[in-house]
Amino acid sequence: MKLRAIILTLALPVAVLALSTAQALPAIAKSAVRPMVPRFKVDPDWPHIPNGWTLGQVSSAASDPQTGHVWILQRPATTRPWQKVAPPVLEFDQAGNYVQGWGGAAGATGYVWPRSEHGIFIDYKGNVWIGGNGNDDQILKFTKSGKFLMQIGRAAKKKSNQDSTQLWRPADVFVYPKTNELFVADGYGNRRVIVFDADTGEYKRMWGAFGAAPQDDTPPAAAGQAPPASAEDSRVPAKDLPATDLGPSQFSIVHGIKVSNDGLVYVADRGGKRVQVFTTDGKYLNQVWVDRFCEAPGGTNLMCGNGQTAASVAFSGDAAQRFLYVASRSPSRVIVYDRKTLAYLTEFGSLGVRPGEFYGLHHMTTDTRGNLYTSEVEDGRRVQKFVYRGMAPATGR
Repeated sequence: MKLRAIILTLALPVAVLALSTAQALPAIAKSAVRPMVPRFKVDPDWPHIPNGWTLGQVSSAASDPQTGHVWILQRPATTRPWQKVAPPVLEFDQAGNYVQGWGGAAGATGYVWPRSEHGIFIDYKGNVWIGGNGNDDQILKFTKSGKFLMQIGRAAKKKSNQDSTQLWRPADVFVYPKTNELFVADGYGNRRVIVFDADTGEYKRMWGAFGAAPQDDTPPAAAGQAPPASAEDSRVPAKDLPATDLGPSQFSIVHGIKVSNDGLVYVADRGGKRVQVFTTDGKYLNQVWVDRFCEAPGGTNLMCGNGQTAASVAFSGDAAQRFLYVASRSPSRVIVYDRKTLAYLTEFGSLGVRPGEFYGLHHMTTDTRGNLYTSEVEDGRRVQKFVYRGMAPATGR
């Protein structure tokens, strides 16, 4: 049975997710008292897609801090020719009711719509930000009604990590209210975080992994010449690396970015299987490996060691944002960490297409009530709402 058919026919509700653990990360201390962690229950009926529309790959979801509404960004080009296609930008209320949709206008003056929609964000002023990864070189800013406001970056023949005005396949954005700055995970083509003024688009600063200057990839070797030696291209399996190994000195795919209320920047390095933490000025503070190597019941889970992991980050809904949620793409689970210490606490999810499972886990967001929303590409092609149900002791292994 095709996966899309499975998605449409299987509607088994998933009980409260107990946040099981099954990976080779430091175990929760064995004591009578276990840490309290958020618990969730998937809502299999959210959202309500109107007008007989079909969603393509749902690349991203964003919560509106002013209304609590949730916006999703989907890829109409990934649907079938006979399907009735929804607009790329869709807004839903808390109950999952459709509010409005727009975007994708061909030939619109003043901006270029992404070839492949990727990231969406709603800032504290109510502006909508959109980026793309289809060899796209721009970030777009709109009002909530879809009125175009600004474009940062234009199509460029030469693309470089040192360019302060151009982007290359930006994956995600976040506007930090305290400084009114736009933080861009730039992303698929470049390997950096780049920061702009959110009102004017003026360049502020940039950095790569560990806060170093971002570097372009080494050019391919000329015909007949051996490629340059590189410890980062040694193809050593992750499980054979020493525990002290910090990983590549440059980002891989800079896929997700969020800034906490206390001014810490969390960057999801998907191909690098890690989340790195910085100050807003780009000073490196810490990192945590995400499914760098792990074990599944009955043996090694190859999707953990060989796949992509840290796809997105989100924070818990409390004012202190005590918990960090990380979407681990290939292992198809959400991992919960203590945000300040980066200590592993628990996880939930598995590979599949039933409610509460993940297929092509891509981006995440939380709303003002602490609910978690996940978006899925590939054959997942959906957004899921995980309703916050309070705190519970973390389950053991």
